Amino acid sequence: MGNQSAARGFLGFFARPLVWRLILILVTVGLLYLLYTILVELGTAVLGLFGLGLILIAVAVGVIVWLVKGQQGKYLLTRRWNRFVGGAILAIAIWGALSFFSTGSGVLSEFTLGGKIGQSIASTPGVVGFLRIVGLILLGVIFIIPDKVWHAIPAVGQHCRRAFRGIWARLRAQAVITAGVPVEPTPVEPTPVEPSHIEVPEAEQAEQAGQVEQVIREHEPIITPGGWQLAPIEILDKPVEVELSQADANKRARVIEEALASYGVEAKVVQTNIGPTVTQFGAEPGWDRKYKEIRERARDGSVQTRLEEVSRTRVRVDRITSLANDLALALAASSVRIEAPVPGKSMVGIEVPNSVFGAVPLRGVIETAALQKIKAKSKLAIALGKGAGGEAVVADLAKMPHLLIAGATGSGKTVCLNSVICCLLLHNSPDDVRFIMIDPKRVELVVFNGIPNLVAPVIVDSETALKGLRWLNQEMDRRYRQFAEAGVRNIEGYNKDRSPEETLPYLIVIIDELADLMMTAFDEVERGLCRLAQLARATGIHLVVATQRPSIDVITGLIKANFPTRISFAVTSQVDSRTILDTVGAEKLLGRGDMLYMPTEASKPKRLQGAFVSDSEIERLVYFWGNQRRPGTALINFDEMGELSYLGGRAAGAEDPLLEEARQMAKEHEYLSVSFLQRRLRIGYPRAARLMDALQQEGLVRTHPAKGGS
Repeated sequence: MGNQSAARGFLGFFARPLVWRLILILVTVGLLYLLYTILVELGTAVLGLFGLGLILIAVAVGVIVWLVKGQQGKYLLTRRWNRFVGGAILAIAIWGALSFFSTGSGVLSEFTLGGKIGQSIASTPGVVGFLRIVGLILLGVIFIIPDKVWHAIPAVGQHCRRAFRGIWARLRAQAVITAGVPVEPTPVEPTPVEPSHIEVPEAEQAEQAGQVEQVIREHEPIITPGGWQLAPIEILDKPVEVELSQADANKRARVIEEALASYGVEAKVVQTNIGPTVTQFGAEPGWDRKYKEIRERARDGSVQTRLEEVSRTRVRVDRITSLANDLALALAASSVRIEAPVPGKSMVGIEVPNSVFGAVPLRGVIETAALQKIKAKSKLAIALGKGAGGEAVVADLAKMPHLLIAGATGSGKTVCLNSVICCLLLHNSPDDVRFIMIDPKRVELVVFNGIPNLVAPVIVDSETALKGLRWLNQEMDRRYRQFAEAGVRNIEGYNKDRSPEETLPYLIVIIDELADLMMTAFDEVERGLCRLAQLARATGIHLVVATQRPSIDVITGLIKANFPTRISFAVTSQVDSRTILDTVGAEKLLGRGDMLYMPTEASKPKRLQGAFVSDSEIERLVYFWGNQRRPGTALINFDEMGELSYLGGRAAGAEDPLLEEARQMAKEHEYLSVSFLQRRLRIGYPRAARLMDALQQEGLVRTHPAKGGS
């Protein structure tokens, strides 16, 4: 028994963890001492083969284990596989780059940090190896961020072209200085620009010319099949926008929630959209809860009262909309517009004016992907502005197909017209789009008189405007006859597979003040506009009409029915808002480009801040196109023509289509007057007076002795 206990004690001593660990350490040290030479040779061989690439291999093994075991790793491997491939390529490039560095002195002095594998990756340590490593790095970057690399290629190419042009210019100048021979500069102005009605100082003209010429030199020209050069986007100013701080928006959101709660309306602001002029707070209505009081007796005999929820219903939207003025008071705002509900979302939009108003530059909207997408499909893509959430709002004029704009004086109508015109001028040549501009104010649109896109000089007289409307109706009928002969349905089918000389351009009619024309000849203007609006879409004729008096005698029911797309700027009353939009809300707009846009397919108007284009930008664009005017192009002069011919500058002396009917009336009645012709033929006074003069010249009519010629 004593021997057994001694043996157990001896074995128990060796079974202790500390003793086992000490024995293991001694055995390990002994083996290392005995195998030192073999281990050194093995380590030297491994380091010589792999180098510091062993660290990269360890990292790669760890990443692979994480990808295989973790759910998130599997998701990333499926969705972001390109990044892992790019990372592996970059690791290989780093491994190869390590082969260019040696380990210094010692046993491993004959090896490199990358080992033999790194040397095989770099191939040779010279220039070829360096280029191979650079190529691998570029390939890895392309795999990791392909989108940014794709967008960076044009920018790099542009910078390279600029650098090459600068070097070429310096070499050319040096050659001129060396040879002493003057070199003539490349001419910029092919033809002189006809002066417009607005005088521009010579200093400003020289400044505009210098800016335009600099833009042309710095950018690659875009030439159309017809030989026209399109204006680069850099001709417009760079966008600089002012935005409301997020902290201020959060503070206002809390004020809205507290104000609604103080009036017994439970709501929570779930979304904040910061726009250039207003900020839209998306408030989600809460619940109206009903409780009943329940009394219960406790064990100690006391009576306790508690409230139990019986039912709850959503807060009615009308309760929130009725608090618009109260919210404006709580927020210290000039006005608050409530959109209830926001289309497609289960929330109420509360639009509050920003403390700092910011303009929306036209260039900033044109450069967005939304407009570029429409531009790829249509020639008539236009930039309207930005919405309450800062999103770009664009449209296709061909699908509108006509646009009606209304608003009080100074609210932004003319700026909107200018932005539409400039947007079309930037993307289209005179072979694609032509304009007829009617400006009874005489000071707004005459700045565009120098562009070659005009069918006729800007019309400033009401009588000439009536002739222009008659000519448009004739041009529309002529185009329909051409379509019938060609067997096509619209202008897109007619222009397909035709040369630039044979295609028909789109005709855009810009009317800056409709009320002035309606006062001159109500019946004829209404009938002419409605006929164009109903029939001219297929022929490529589109109307953009603006007025500062949206009353029912200007915007009649027929005109509204044929202009489904409308824009309303700030108006003075709810009556005017209903006239233009068939709903209220425009009377609460802030002015300075703040507008409501009602597209054809929408049931409610959308609030926007209109795109702004400055006078200097317009002048540069007019100067750019004015330099491309061709000597052979002739404009139609409506003042010198009676009945007008078709597009191309030809005039025809055809008689009025109603003259034969007027002759028949002269045979049936003993006396005629201008007012009688107006009533019977349903035409305006100027046209009736011309018919009366023609009948008198033919001797077919006598005037009433009591009324004279009226």
